[in-house]
Amino acid sequence: MDRIVVVGGGLAGGRTVVELREQGFSGAITLVGAEEHRPYDRPPLSKAVLSGRTDDTTLPFDLDGVELLLGRHATGLRPGVLETDGGPVEFDGLVLATGAAPVRLPGSADQRVLRTIDDARALRETLRPGARLVVVGAGWIGAEVATHAAAHEVAVTVVEAGASPLLALGPVVGGHTVPWYAAAGIDLRLGAAVAQIRSDGVELAGGEFLPADAVVVGVGVRPDVSWLESSGLRLDRGLVVDEWMSAVPGADAGGTGGYRPGSVVGVGDCTAWWSRRYERRMRVEHWECAQESPRVAVATLLRTLAGGQPSSESPDDIYNPVPYFWSQQFGRMIQFAGVPGPDSTLVLRGDPTAVAQPGAKKAPGWSAGWFAPDGRLVALATVGRPLDMVAGRRMLLADAAPDVAKFSDLDIALKELAPQPA
Repeated sequence: MDRIVVVGGGLAGGRTVVELREQGFSGAITLVGAEEHRPYDRPPLSKAVLSGRTDDTTLPFDLDGVELLLGRHATGLRPGVLETDGGPVEFDGLVLATGAAPVRLPGSADQRVLRTIDDARALRETLRPGARLVVVGAGWIGAEVATHAAAHEVAVTVVEAGASPLLALGPVVGGHTVPWYAAAGIDLRLGAAVAQIRSDGVELAGGEFLPADAVVVGVGVRPDVSWLESSGLRLDRGLVVDEWMSAVPGADAGGTGGYRPGSVVGVGDCTAWWSRRYERRMRVEHWECAQESPRVAVATLLRTLAGGQPSSESPDDIYNPVPYFWSQQFGRMIQFAGVPGPDSTLVLRGDPTAVAQPGAKKAPGWSAGWFAPDGRLVALATVGRPLDMVAGRRMLLADAAPDVAKFSDLDIALKELAPQPA
């Protein structure tokens, strides 16, 4: 009987187990997780857990009959054997779902990150009224932590090396979020580089010192794949996988590196996968990747174990998404989908500078679209306009080229410009 080992106990690993059973695998499954927790959801960590609305985000996955090796770290890999700090684990098929680890900055070990539920619980205890918090990085995580802290009467300073928050959206769109910080009473420092993190605060490159009771670093993550360096699998800013999510042997591994093609697959944040849609390798550290990529990876793995091969003609056999992400900041829902190109033209839909009218609870929402030179919509950001995103994602999937003038007109619903679902 075949044994499949899943390395990684997060959403991607848990979804893999579910997919294995749903796609008919009846053999043995072992889930190896570095944390002591069963698979849980990470997006609520900077929202519901940090605010105290919940203390548990365990996912309702059916793990009956699955061997759980929790609190076990993977240390190495060779064909047919996973090495761990608790001993070797043999496999016939392997799924790598080890996720990513937060980047830390030079200086004190007291700096905090927000990646695990234990991180969120510990940080929550320090964010009391009157506490001083410095957040390094005004990206998605930094903005969400600052949002919560400011709402709970914490004195917050956000330090960002770039020219605007949310640089992933570009300086124009990110720049429109700057007033949100002032309105929340947050001291936002842009273009400020950090020299080092100290136990009592942050020292900036120019010599200024920002005292703090807690420092949260949110400057990105790196795929957790260093333990695979001698595995014979190719690593390049993540585990390199093809469009079927099958791991690719390294150039110096010789042939297949000893692994049967398709018997080792990767899912989620740790993977750098080939996108047929964008014709390049991509690594997307978003919830949807962890949620959706296991379906393709499991199909590839089970097909391999049954002696088959993937079909390049079937779109259902490959992982080919339009990336999507969402965030809640300063009372606003932000959604983003697609991949802007360097030659894209930005078109605003609505007025990002508009303020709430008397009697209104919040300012009107707005959206921003990025258009390729050939007129196709290639990316969309929405602030408080969820219906724009529903229609926009249909456009992105269909490579639609909506009329730009109509796109920018708030009196025209985007669903009128989007291809209708079949």
